[in-house]
Amino acid sequence: MVRTEMLVLGERRLQWIESGEPSPDRVIVWLHAFPVSSAMWTDQLEAVPPGWRMIAPDLAGFGGTSDHPGRPSIEDFAHDVVALLDAMHLERVVLGGLSMGGYAAFAADRVMPERIRGLILADTKSTGDTAAAREGREAMLQVVDERGSSGVADEMLPKLLGATTRRARPSIEARVRALIEANSAEGLRRAIIRLRDRPDSSSQLANMRVPILAIVGEEDAVTPVEDARAIVARAPEARLAILPEAGHLSNLENPSSFNAALRPWLAGL
Repeated sequence: MVRTEMLVLGERRLQWIESGEPSPDRVIVWLHAFPVSSAMWTDQLEAVPPGWRMIAPDLAGFGGTSDHPGRPSIEDFAHDVVALLDAMHLERVVLGGLSMGGYAAFAADRVMPERIRGLILADTKSTGDTAAAREGREAMLQVVDERGSSGVADEMLPKLLGATTRRARPSIEARVRALIEANSAEGLRRAIIRLRDRPDSSSQLANMRVPILAIVGEEDAVTPVEDARAIVARAPEARLAILPEAGHLSNLENPSSFNAALRPWLAGL
């Protein structure tokens, strides 16, 4: 059963969902994509492999987690992961992130490498924003200011979901729209700044000595298969899984294939 929990951090709150067995050493922490929330991982939390526990926090400014004060930084997400692990007395975990969650996972590797047992990098990339991508972030900031979270949903849904999903699974589009519109405009705005200003993490890959599973939707147009191949090429212990009939939100668009790719990799840890 998926349950919701909350941690108070001074004047902030950190909310997460979790399921599975209360294992201290077989734990996966999932970090969600922009512009949704931890609820994107529901299909994984409802199919936890035996003996494992899954935890999915709302990142700062999303869902039930309040934001950090001051200028936004991608490292804010990593510091919240540290606080969560400390509060739950978890020493080492498998860390999984999709898209923005992948960028947060790279940040966590900079902040707490000794606490990462393995990495799942889904529909993400190691490089920073190009000049064109930064221009796109500026345009999205204007959308947030003018049209709020609904405007972000209008702009991003055609990019987030693969052609197969949009054609054959309209209920998923409605589900993702609801997740986006549940977030505040301010939370989305600050996340866009974090995405725009994040560093290039490519140089970290060669020094990662933990198993890495790179997963990508075959129809991902945001961080396509080539980006996943680049991660695998740079990292010493990386494996690639390409999921059919899935776009950028591959875990949500094709959960059965995502979970099937995950299970044997976990068994090999």
